[in-house]
Amino acid sequence: MRLTRGFFERDVLKVAPSMLGKLLVVRKAGKLEKRLITEVEAYRGEEDLASHARFGKTKRNQIMYATAGVIYVYLVYGIYWMLNVVTGQKGDPQAVLIRGLDGIKGPGRVGKLLGIDKSFYGEDLTKSERIWIEEISGKIDGKILRLPRVGVDYAGEWAKKKWRFMLDRF
Repeated sequence: MRLTRGFFERDVLKVAPSMLGKLLVVRKAGKLEKRLITEVEAYRGEEDLASHARFGKTKRNQIMYATAGVIYVYLVYGIYWMLNVVTGQKGDPQAVLIRGLDGIKGPGRVGKLLGIDKSFYGEDLTKSERIWIEEISGKIDGKILRLPRVGVDYAGEWAKKKWRFMLDRF
C-alpha cells in the first residue's frame, strides 16, 4: 500500500493532484497517525519564480535536486516546519507542499500536528519507518479544485498559476 519511488518520479504537476486522497502516515510515540491528504501545492524547477529552487542549488534546497520520494522541510516564521515531497527526476528540483489533511488546513498546522522538524529533511518516504504515504482502498468522492498558489505574490505571473490542488469536499 505504500507509494513507491516510481509514483514520485513523475512531473510534479502529475504527482501533486494524484497525492490527494492518499494517506499520510506518521509514527509518533509508537502509534501510527493516518491522515487523508486534502490539499497540496506544486513547485516546478528553477524557472518557477515561486520555488525555493529559483536561485539554483543552495544548502537549504539541495534535497530538491535529489531522488524523488524524499522529504524537503523548511522553517517559516521561526516556528512552522513545512512538509514537502520531492518529485520528478534527480537534478530537476520539483516538490509538492502538503497544505492540508483531513481536519487540518494550513501547511504550518500540518507540520505542527505531525511533529515535523528538521530531522525529517531528506527522509525517504519509500523506506522510512516513521513517515510514508499509502494508497487507500476505494475511491475518494468529489472533484479536484485547481487554485492559484498561496503566499507567493513576489513571483509575479508564477503566483497566478493554478498549481494548488484541493479536494472540493474539504
